[in-house]
Amino acid sequence: MSDRIVIIGSTGANLASLGFALQRLGVAAPVTEDPERILAAERTILPGVGAAEDAMTRLRRAGLDRVIPQLRRPLLGICLGMQLLFERSQEDDAQCLGVVAGTVERLPGGAGLPVPEMGWNELEAPADCPLLRGVEAGEYAYFVHSYAAPVSEITIARSQYGVEFAAAVAHRNFFGTQFHPERSARVGARILENFLAL
Repeated sequence: MSDRIVIIGSTGANLASLGFALQRLGVAAPVTEDPERILAAERTILPGVGAAEDAMTRLRRAGLDRVIPQLRRPLLGICLGMQLLFERSQEDDAQCLGVVAGTVERLPGGAGLPVPEMGWNELEAPADCPLLRGVEAGEYAYFVHSYAAPVSEITIARSQYGVEFAAAVAHRNFFGTQFHPERSARVGARILENFLAL
């Protein structure tokens, strides 16, 4: 019997808050690094906190760098987990999972814009995508990040912090949010609900 949803434990320090957010939606989500369990799950979440190369090292050690790109059921990458879906990150020139094309870039910062960005930021131009159903332009989500993916054809929501960047992406069965839905109040709960319903 497969799990309804699993959380990949290799890359996350925000596992407890994510688990509690899912519990509030009535879902138990075990944390695992077991490739067979991840392949069998109906949904997978790839959270992430920290540095890209360190996270990729842990994924490679568990053999998950080969498993994740094979997934055919919905996967949600959160924060660093979303960045790892791309080919590369400028952080330590890390080679990532290569599920989607492109390079994650460091935020430029500037006057009044310290890096990392930490706090609430506006979601702009949410696309007509099942993950964002019920999320309106101008609503806010909670971000903690120093790197971000540029806006591209897979971007489904944008934000700005000195530059415009992809706040959320969708590519086939792979979805990502640069923000933390588990810390984004009503908007985040709605996105997690939408992910469970995909």
